[in-house]
Amino acid sequence: MTVQETAGRRSFTLAETAFGLLLAVYLALVVGFAWNPTPLAQALAAIGILAALVHAVLFYGWKDALALFAICVAVTFATENMGSLTGFPFGHYHFEVGADLPHVGVIPVIVGPLWFGMGYFSWILAGTLLGASARPSSKFELFAWPVIAAFVMTQWDVVMDPPLSTISKAWIWHDGGAHFGVPLSNYVGWLLTSWLFYQAFALYLNGRRNAPAPSTAGGKALRLIAIVFYLSSGLTHLTPWWIGQSGEVMDAAGLLWRIGDLRAATVVTMLFTMFFTSVLAALRLATDRTDP
Repeated sequence: MTVQETAGRRSFTLAETAFGLLLAVYLALVVGFAWNPTPLAQALAAIGILAALVHAVLFYGWKDALALFAICVAVTFATENMGSLTGFPFGHYHFEVGADLPHVGVIPVIVGPLWFGMGYFSWILAGTLLGASARPSSKFELFAWPVIAAFVMTQWDVVMDPPLSTISKAWIWHDGGAHFGVPLSNYVGWLLTSWLFYQAFALYLNGRRNAPAPSTAGGKALRLIAIVFYLSSGLTHLTPWWIGQSGEVMDAAGLLWRIGDLRAATVVTMLFTMFFTSVLAALRLATDRTDP
C-alpha cells in the first residue's frame, strides 16, 4: 500500500469515526428528549427530516428521493386536511403543535415533512424485511412492499399517538378514543395514507425500471442506519417511563387516564411492534449475502 493510499484510508476512517460519533450523539438526544414536544425535540425532528432526505439521495439518487418527498407530502397534506375538516379517514382532531408555523390548508407546514422522515425510513426497513433491492423487482414486491411499509409506518403512530395526543397534547382528538384517548379510526387512516403514497412511489419506481440502478456502495450500512433511526423514535418512550411520571390526564371526551399506565402501555406496545420489527430487519440484513 502506498503512502498516499495509507493517508487516504486514515482520513476516511477518521471521517467514518466522526460520523459515527455524531450519529450516536444525535440518537442519544432523540432517545432522551424527543418524547416531549419541546423546542429541542422539534429541532431534533427537523434534523431527522434532513437526515432522511440525505439518506434517500445517497440510497436512491436525488431524482427518486425528491419524487418520494413530493408524493409523500402531497398525499399526506391532502388526507390530513380532509381528516381535520371532515373526520375522514382519521377522526376529528386538530393540531396544537406547530400552530405558529405557516399552514397548508389547516395543517401546520411541518406535518408533511414529518410524514416523509419516518415514512422514508419505514420504507427502507420494509424493503429490508422483504429482501428487496432498491426498486421493486417483481409484481409481488410492487404490491407487497407498500403494504408492509404501511404497517411498519403505522406501528410508529400506534406507539406515539396516545402519549403525544393525550399527555403532551401535541394534537387533540375531539371525541377521545378507546386507545388512551385515540380513536381506532386513526390507525386505519394511517394505514390508508401510508399505503397510498408508498404504492404511488412503488409504481413510480416500477416505471423507471430502465433508468440507471442506484449505487449499491455502502447499501447495508445505509439500511442499518435507517433501521437505527426508526428504532430510536420508539426507544424515546422508554425515557418518560423510566422517569416514572405520575398523575392523571383528561382527554377531550372527559375521560381520565393514569399517566403511569399510559407510559407503561406505550413501552409494551413499542417492544412488541417497533422494537421487534427493527430486530427482525437487522437480522434479515445480517443474513443477506447481497449488498443491497
